[in-house]
Amino acid sequence: MIALDETDRALIRALAEDIHASAGALGRETGLSQPACWRRIRRLRDAGLFRGARLDLDAQALGFGVTVFLGVKLATKGRVSLEDFERAVAAIPEVQTVEHVLGAYDYRLRVVARDISDFERVLRRRLMTLPGVGNLDANVLLSEERRPGPI
Repeated sequence: MIALDETDRALIRALAEDIHASAGALGRETGLSQPACWRRIRRLRDAGLFRGARLDLDAQALGFGVTVFLGVKLATKGRVSLEDFERAVAAIPEVQTVEHVLGAYDYRLRVVARDISDFERVLRRRLMTLPGVGNLDANVLLSEERRPGPI
């Protein structure tokens, strides 16, 4: 684990807001010269703090008006069934996230669809046919007040 000072934290916050900010702009914001800023960013990247840059798409603008969170309880448990399920669910493009969780369900999925009938198609043809699926519990997203941001 790398030791972070306030300047490192300020750089991380600034990069979380705008990944495309120049080292000069970030340096001015944090009180560093451009070369010093680049060195800090490279040190943070080399330490593994950044997993990469991502494009944050607006699902609604792309025509995906429904988001559903699915709780999935597997009928059988074991290492093979977990791996089979994870491999199969990873191939479904409508499934945005797969989280292996502890609690009432084994997995929590975030699924996007164009509308409810499109979600029903994905549910019946893809999700319910996944290996090992026992019970499913669906929660439709009504609104999202806060998107995940920097820690």
